[in-house]
Amino acid sequence: MSPREISFGLSPCPNDTFAFYAALHGLVDTHGWNLRPHMADVEELNRLALAGELEMTKLSFTALGRCLDRYGLLSAGAALGRGCGPLVVCRPGFDLERLGSVTVAVPGFNTTAFMLLSLYLGHEPQAQALVFDQIMPAVAAGEFEAGLIIHEGRFTFAGHGLEAPVDLGAWWEQDSGLPIPLGCIAVRRDLGAPAARELQDILAASVAHAQAEPRASQEFVLAHAQEMKQAVVSRHIGLYVNAFSRDLGDEGLAAVEELLARGREIGLLPEAAHGLLGG
Repeated sequence: MSPREISFGLSPCPNDTFAFYAALHGLVDTHGWNLRPHMADVEELNRLALAGELEMTKLSFTALGRCLDRYGLLSAGAALGRGCGPLVVCRPGFDLERLGSVTVAVPGFNTTAFMLLSLYLGHEPQAQALVFDQIMPAVAAGEFEAGLIIHEGRFTFAGHGLEAPVDLGAWWEQDSGLPIPLGCIAVRRDLGAPAARELQDILAASVAHAQAEPRASQEFVLAHAQEMKQAVVSRHIGLYVNAFSRDLGDEGLAAVEELLARGREIGLLPEAAHGLLGG
């Protein structure tokens, strides 16, 4: 592997393929870096990050809080905003007071969604991890009484005959007054701060290109979008790729710090020996 070639973990979800298309295809200045994509479900990316296997990767903020000794946050490329949080879904008639005592299907124990549900309940829920696109069918089939959904699930749960009695993003926004941090891009600290700053610039430029030329990535996005309808893909991108994706800024960083601090308070995250940023 060339010293300027690194593995880049990203999910096949439309927000990632849309935001990083330009960086992966050399449509922005890459400062001589060759980003070798490794596409996987976000919980698989979380697992790889915890093992330190990818030089740069998308991961949940919860997972970042568990591997700050090895990875630093980049201020570009994040999924963070308002009105975009995870939802608790169930079949009609579910008694929400039972949420803390039933087994909930979740998209992984390292996801921000799992942390938010734990913060909402005040304790870790009984849970079983499934790949995120298996959760709604499993709840609809009666395999679980409740599920925790992310990504485009907020647009499609009703089609499974499900209700969403809890919007954890709305709860977080009301409780904290901050946008909800979902996922981010982090870089392994052994690459060094100068490399991290270059990579951050590449991602910021890629997001800017995507927003300026939204049709350029359409074929690439749809090829990885698990046969989602174009309207759902467009809503997904519009919700998760926003100004925070180009630069977290002070408000975005404050939201991340608050989420990680609350996770440490309830014992879901270790105390951090390193700073948050990688560049």
